[in-house]
Amino acid sequence: MTLAQRIKDIAELQGQFTLRSGKTSDRYFDKYRIESDPSILADLAQHMVTLIPAETEVLCGLEMGGIPIVTMMSHYSGLPAAFIRKQAKEHGTCRYAEGADLHNKKIVLVEDVVSSGGAIIDATNMLRADGIEVTLALCAIDRQTGGKEKLADHGVDLKSALTAADLDNAGQS
Repeated sequence: MTLAQRIKDIAELQGQFTLRSGKTSDRYFDKYRIESDPSILADLAQHMVTLIPAETEVLCGLEMGGIPIVTMMSHYSGLPAAFIRKQAKEHGTCRYAEGADLHNKKIVLVEDVVSSGGAIIDATNMLRADGIEVTLALCAIDRQTGGKEKLADHGVDLKSALTAADLDNAGQS
C-alpha cells in the first residue's frame, strides 16, 4: 500500500470542519492520526527528507503539527532541528524559536497540512523580522486550496510530500 493510501485511510475525515483560515471544508486531514502512528510518521519523514535542498543547515518545525515531523526528519537527515512557536513564550527563555540557532543559517520550514499558508506566513514574518532568511517550506500535505500560491506571493516556495490530488487518487487503479 502506498504512503498516500495509508495516510488517506488513517487521517481523512468527512464532515464539517473549520480550517485555520476560517474557511469550512467537508474534508479534513487529521494530522494527529498521521503523527501518532510511528510507521506512517517514519515513512512520511523519510519521504520529506528527499525534498530538503543540499545547502540546508537547520530544519524548523512549526508548532504544533510540524514538531513531530521535523523531529523525525532531523533524525533521518542528520540536520539539527528548531521548533517555531506561534508566539514567544512568556517564561523561561521567552523565545519563539527553540532548539538550533537560526542566525546566519540556511533554514527550511516544516509544516504538516497547508491550506491557506497562514501559519507559514506568520512564522516567516517573525523570522524575517529577526533577519533570518526564509525562502522554502516543506509540508506533508498540500490541500491545494491556494496556500502554495499565497506563499509564493510572500517569497516562499512550497514543496509537498503529498497533495490533495495524490490522496484523491490513492488506491485507484
